[in-house]
Amino acid sequence: MKYYAKRILLIATRQIGDVLLVTPLLRSLRQAYPQAIIDVLVYDNKGGMLAGNPDYNTLISVAEHPHFGQYKRLLTQIFRCYDLAISTLAGDRPLIYTLLAAPTRIAVVPPPRWQDTWKRWLIQAWTELDNYQTHTVTQNLRLADLLAIPRHYPLILPQSPHADKKLNQLLPDSWQTQIFAVLHLLPMWHYKRWTLTGWKQLIQYLTQSGLRVILTGGSSPAEQAYLSQVLLNKPDTVTNLAGKLNFAEVAQLIRASQIYIGPDTAVTHLAAATGVTTIALYGPTNPLKWAPWPYGYAADSTPFQRQGTQRVNNVWLVQGIGDCVPCHQEGCYHHKQSYSRCLERLTAAAVIQILKTVL
Repeated sequence: MKYYAKRILLIATRQIGDVLLVTPLLRSLRQAYPQAIIDVLVYDNKGGMLAGNPDYNTLISVAEHPHFGQYKRLLTQIFRCYDLAISTLAGDRPLIYTLLAAPTRIAVVPPPRWQDTWKRWLIQAWTELDNYQTHTVTQNLRLADLLAIPRHYPLILPQSPHADKKLNQLLPDSWQTQIFAVLHLLPMWHYKRWTLTGWKQLIQYLTQSGLRVILTGGSSPAEQAYLSQVLLNKPDTVTNLAGKLNFAEVAQLIRASQIYIGPDTAVTHLAAATGVTTIALYGPTNPLKWAPWPYGYAADSTPFQRQGTQRVNNVWLVQGIGDCVPCHQEGCYHHKQSYSRCLERLTAAAVIQILKTVL
């Protein structure tokens, strides 16, 4: 049944890329409740993917590990302020936030375990978390099904009216008419990294093929030092914009490009949503759950298979090498700073073969 609601809280306290994957559900809510106040709860500094998004009213943020004062501030912002609270996560805190926020609550819940029974008692309707076979976009949209509202499948890109102006300041006057590729080299966690050698060989191939290469990324000293290694002796063909663009500006840049290449990171999800040809380099990550959502894809079934290099619409998913792929673990040593043998074994030649097909 469709629930009555004038005020809705959508809880998406995850990482930046995960927030982008919530936008189909957010658009579904806005279209079904056009007059409602819809607020979104995210972690601090994780809401950049919602910049300029017309589907919500207020962005509320909370620390990933709040202290008492931060909990108190959040409580004043959400306590009984809503008719309906929706959690896209199955964790303890998001479910408690729904309880505090609204009398009507729906959520993702974990598979049945006696210690999680209380979560199903707290809410009026739920969908069970499938962390292996169901894509995150589909998982989120099953919450729309619980509300009996139509699904909206496309991801909504961040927007800024000043994006073109910023890019005009940083790039040559002719950048919009040039042929160029956008590369994002470093993911947040080490275990998702491809090799420096691979990136160098790939950039060499792109530039020899007549494409300018533009790098995106963060502003940290470590990331800038890494990128400087691929910029050596390439001042005229490679431009480093890492740390200089927000997500809306990155989206505008990718939209104007011929191709995007990157690892399992938020910007790769963003690139796929632009409709530009996207090559995603995946290792341990399970593509059934976390592959980039292809532009124009609108089905309940997950877009990609579990194994193999494959293409769906504008997205090429290139998988690392190994019988264990995808292991769905944090690298070979099961921690975020681990290396991943499957990505170490992925050669530039394998990626270039895809490029030859695309270009």
